[in-house]
Amino acid sequence: MSAADLSALQRPNDRLRRRRVVNRLMVLLAWLAAALAVFFLGVVVWSVAKRGASALSLDFFTKPYVGAFAGPRVHQGLANAFVGTFVVVGLATLMALPFGILIAIYVNEYAPRAIKSAVNLTLDVLAGVPAIVIGIFVYGLIVVAHGQSGYAGAFALAVIMLPFVARATIEVLVLVPNSLREAALGVGAPRWRATLGIVLPQTIGGVLTGATLAVARVAGETAPLLFTCSLVQSGTHANPSQPLRTVPVSIFELVEQGDPTSNAMAWAAALVLILFILFASLGARWLATRSRRKLARAFK
Repeated sequence: MSAADLSALQRPNDRLRRRRVVNRLMVLLAWLAAALAVFFLGVVVWSVAKRGASALSLDFFTKPYVGAFAGPRVHQGLANAFVGTFVVVGLATLMALPFGILIAIYVNEYAPRAIKSAVNLTLDVLAGVPAIVIGIFVYGLIVVAHGQSGYAGAFALAVIMLPFVARATIEVLVLVPNSLREAALGVGAPRWRATLGIVLPQTIGGVLTGATLAVARVAGETAPLLFTCSLVQSGTHANPSQPLRTVPVSIFELVEQGDPTSNAMAWAAALVLILFILFASLGARWLATRSRRKLARAFK
């Protein structure tokens, strides 16, 4: 065998060796990037917990926050802020969830290709709009004429949530096998009946996942609420027709004060928000896994 033949045989082995080296290098870089992300998350959680754990107490969850001008000694808790956040985010979910599901059903089941592309682009753009722009939009649309209220704050958060719910529902509707639709249509069911009775129940886990992630996304939003739901009075109430105190706005006010007690309360509230988002994300992952398993069984 000539030297040229030996060189030709060695070239594939050399290429394979280089590919293996590049593959191992990329895997190492991916591991380093993931470890770096986990490291920064750990640093953030540890820093917030270190500064805010001392302010966590029963009074923190049961007594109201009076306001920025009442003095630091009366800032015993954030009960009214937790109640207001629960009401505002709950109303926003009730507003965004049905519209997001309806948008997803239309886009995936009924819309022509051109309209589907336009709606998907619109959802992507809306998801990227800064929250403060949404707050200014709702301020001009509602607050200027009717004043601040929990409804205005909930509507602003619902606009932010809408693209996340719609996109998550669209993605899970795509995974539903066409055989289920064809089976329903084959027995004489109208298309709307097949969609609502056969297709949509298969996506409940994915819909809940999108809703959970959307709630986690807006739970810490401050800018829209400053424009729509920040001029609150003292006391704890859950009337959405009036402005409601919320946790993000309370953190903003507490940080602006210079006393250590207020700063510690701000860190404690931030820790509660982080824990809420953590458990919401874990719940979303569990729902997503459950939905994938259910869809996989439907394929069989």
